[in-house]
Amino acid sequence: MSQKTAIITGASRGLGKDMALNLAKDGVNIIFSYHKNVKKATEVIEEIETLGQKAVAFPFDANNYKSGQEFITKAMAYLKQENGNSNFDFLINNAGTGIFSLIPDTTEEQFNEMMNIHLKSVYFLTQAALPYINKSGRIINISSGLARFSLPGMSTYAMMKGGIEIFTRYLAKELGERKITANVIAPGAIATDFGGGMNRDNTEKRTTISSITALGRVGEAEDIGGTVAFLCSDKAGWINGQRIEVSGGMLV
Repeated sequence: MSQKTAIITGASRGLGKDMALNLAKDGVNIIFSYHKNVKKATEVIEEIETLGQKAVAFPFDANNYKSGQEFITKAMAYLKQENGNSNFDFLINNAGTGIFSLIPDTTEEQFNEMMNIHLKSVYFLTQAALPYINKSGRIINISSGLARFSLPGMSTYAMMKGGIEIFTRYLAKELGERKITANVIAPGAIATDFGGGMNRDNTEKRTTISSITALGRVGEAEDIGGTVAFLCSDKAGWINGQRIEVSGGMLV
């Protein structure tokens, strides 16, 4: 069996880190991006290498779509050097952050930041990567439960995630000839440092989330990575153009 490679954005911590580790456990080599924290990125590389897989990280500023294109260029050059070609198998667009701002209070700068990070960068990074994805490859984009249900203060973030869900369906349609699938994972509330760490640190918010989640708790990063690994496995080859919410049954 040939060695498979995944490219994951934003995998130095949180959900992305868990995705990378789950894929590495399945024998996949990892190329990932980090924003600024070289130390955290190095720690993830070491963990992946402990699992017997290759790993390398390059910087990526999701607020600047050209940075995503540069990230792909570096990743392709690395693959060419390692393997003799730049092809890879799995693209997981995970990098992101959130803001809490009610509609009357949201500035154009905040709106543009959410659009750049969650929509524009994902679109053009994916565009740059498309020529190098192997036949029968996989694209996994990350949305949010907030694209299905509405909580005050999350409008701009959720709008962009809604756009990602539409983009994913179009990817599935256009890439069918190459047998490449495209799916969306929509996490519910997860206890990471995302959005200032409210889901992790705010007791009142954690209690509220637990009360509206069928499984009765806030999600953890470790709840998400396994689903990504499954979608990249042979078992998931017939899942395409779908939105899979991984939320423990939040607001069902």
